[in-house]
Amino acid sequence: MDYKEETIAAIATPIGVGGIGIIRISGCNAENIARKIFRSKSPVTSFDSFRLYLGHIIDPKSNLPVDEVLLSVMRAPFSYTREDVVEINSHSGYALLSYILQIILQTGARLAKPGEFTLRSFLNGRIDLTQAEAIIDLINAKGDMSMRLATGQLIGGLKTKINEIRQVLIEILTDIECSIDFPDEKSSEATKPHTADRLNEKIIKPIKKLVAAYTQRKIWHEGTAVVIV
Repeated sequence: MDYKEETIAAIATPIGVGGIGIIRISGCNAENIARKIFRSKSPVTSFDSFRLYLGHIIDPKSNLPVDEVLLSVMRAPFSYTREDVVEINSHSGYALLSYILQIILQTGARLAKPGEFTLRSFLNGRIDLTQAEAIIDLINAKGDMSMRLATGQLIGGLKTKINEIRQVLIEILTDIECSIDFPDEKSSEATKPHTADRLNEKIIKPIKKLVAAYTQRKIWHEGTAVVIV
């Protein structure tokens, strides 16, 4: 089955006792599921996107309220996954969150696999691989510096540098192809010395900087093994 035909759900906050827990639903059937299990305190004919609604989660089997929650709908493509997304803010506790999740799964969703919301965000073109990696780094950040590095990559810092290198390579390739197709047209852009200089300054040096920066980033993200003797 195509992933676009499946609606997924999972607990989006760490498991434990707390004030608020969040369950996320993503997919074409997300809003329909919300209508079946949510009873608003005020009459609602249709959900507005990016608005919080106060009400109760209802167990369809018993028609009894489970918890008072805040529910929000984020319609595609303006959501984390670029699909219709519903988020339920309930009171936190493993038993309660699991109960609400089971109701959602019984109403038409399936349990999301680890990282599947981010995977869908990537597959639907909202983020690229560098940003997907940055999300993991941001979640696992252990200090201010690692957090800032991950944030910079998430907003497109690495992506921008890679695209700049790619653009220069396209320009160099274009000049070389032009010199082959039109040998009578003399151009300083396609000479061997000029091309070599451009490759060195615009391609090789920036790539070496990226490799060196990766080594530094790895230390900030993963730390170093130290022996105290």
